[in-house]
Amino acid sequence: MELEQRVAELERRLTALEGRDSESPRLGDGDFWALEGLKQQLNDAGEAAADGGVLYTGSVRLPTGEQYGWQYGAFTEALFDGDWADTAESFAALGHPVRLRLLREILGGLRTAAELAALDGAGTTGQIYHHLRQLTGAGWLHAAGRGRYEVPPARVVPLLVVLTAARP
Repeated sequence: MELEQRVAELERRLTALEGRDSESPRLGDGDFWALEGLKQQLNDAGEAAADGGVLYTGSVRLPTGEQYGWQYGAFTEALFDGDWADTAESFAALGHPVRLRLLREILGGLRTAAELAALDGAGTTGQIYHHLRQLTGAGWLHAAGRGRYEVPPARVVPLLVVLTAARP
């Protein structure tokens, strides 16, 4: 079964779970419903998934009211075979406290460079633009025109996943 088919099946199952009312699984219940779904997908995939896989998913409503849903899965073998150095730029862009603050503020509704430059402790306008360029170059932001920035929809949940994984 192709990865796209497995992801589509997981999306179908997630939609079915979300459609249930009081019987729906809750985060933190101790019920490994997502893990069990991943295991089933791996079993269905057969030999290609012998070493396992990784899945992340999320459904998010931002303070601005925007809503995003995302899920992604990959076989463990493909992850280990890939060049991890390819991700260094993306992690480096997140490795500065001001950049993380800018991302949080942009997700919270501040979208223009002028609004971001007015934040206390964020630095000079030149420093703000430097950080915005770093985040844009790594794909965490994109310029929406006229000095406006936004986190691309496909990066909202992955950003929150990375932040979740980085917590002690």
